[in-house]
Amino acid sequence: MPKKNLITLKKIAQDLGFSISTVSRALNDHPDISIKTKEKIKAFASKFNYVPNLFARGFRTHKTNIIGVIVPNISHYFTSTLLKGVLEEAEIHGYKVIISESVNNITKQTEMLQTMNQFGVDGILLSLARETKNVDTILNILEQVPLVLVDKVSTKVPCTQVVIDDEDAAFRAVEHLINTGKKRIAIIKETESSFTSEKRYLGYLRALRTYNLEIDDTIILSSEDISIHQAKRLANILISLQHKPDAVFAITDGAAIGVIKALKKNKINIPEEIAVVGFSNSLNSIIIEPKLTTIDQPGNKIGSVAMKYLINEINNENNISNKTVVIKTNLIVRDSSFKINK
Repeated sequence: MPKKNLITLKKIAQDLGFSISTVSRALNDHPDISIKTKEKIKAFASKFNYVPNLFARGFRTHKTNIIGVIVPNISHYFTSTLLKGVLEEAEIHGYKVIISESVNNITKQTEMLQTMNQFGVDGILLSLARETKNVDTILNILEQVPLVLVDKVSTKVPCTQVVIDDEDAAFRAVEHLINTGKKRIAIIKETESSFTSEKRYLGYLRALRTYNLEIDDTIILSSEDISIHQAKRLANILISLQHKPDAVFAITDGAAIGVIKALKKNKINIPEEIAVVGFSNSLNSIIIEPKLTTIDQPGNKIGSVAMKYLINEINNENNISNKTVVIKTNLIVRDSSFKINK
């Protein structure tokens, strides 16, 4: 199939007898170009369906109005709400967004960072892959283009970071369980390589210590993959114990739902025998029965705020910051931890 002839600035200029710079300025409504010339050039461009090459224009102006976004997993509900906030804020400010998924793979994360930089994006919004330890590539990119970390972050990277207070949110979740009378509270978390998991684990430990409750390693369970399936498996380990927990704090809603499914299959009353609290306030948290008590993690707001900071740094090169912006969370109490009178 023959290649289509793409209309370019050079082609428009040659056919109409103008310079390339005149054509470019006319298409961008530059005040130095007469209305008559603008109308002639725009009519020609419209007739032949001219589409500006953003990357070529970026090479000339050093600005593409494109922002790169890299996240670990697009399919997660929280990530989808975060991206919605990112896209809405970008549109308000006239930016296009390229979204890529690292699938929690360090090599792919590095490749995408380098590719986006080569494309000439104006800035990068990055949520780190789970096992990011070496940040040399990120530091190198940061020297060349504004970069903001969001949700999955690292203290090793000196840039603006937009997060929730995972430790405090987890503390309040476990404190809620304690206030309902629970004394033997298990946790299901990710392996130690996860930044957010460790923060939530610290909140869990702080709550137990604050209320002088025993910290028992037999009810602290971890898995690299905390899917519903893995959470079911871990929940079965907990309920097989001679001294069972009376509550479970799971660091994701998916894990909490896996726990609920396992408890129901074993005919364990929720929350009377074992209460369950999750984290994220996903759509599934109100579909599961009983409805899940969870931390509301406002993804839309987190994405919007992160994009605002990134755009501000793009537009103000001398105003690059190195601070942590903390977005407030709320505990949503439902039937999985406290029987609500209806």
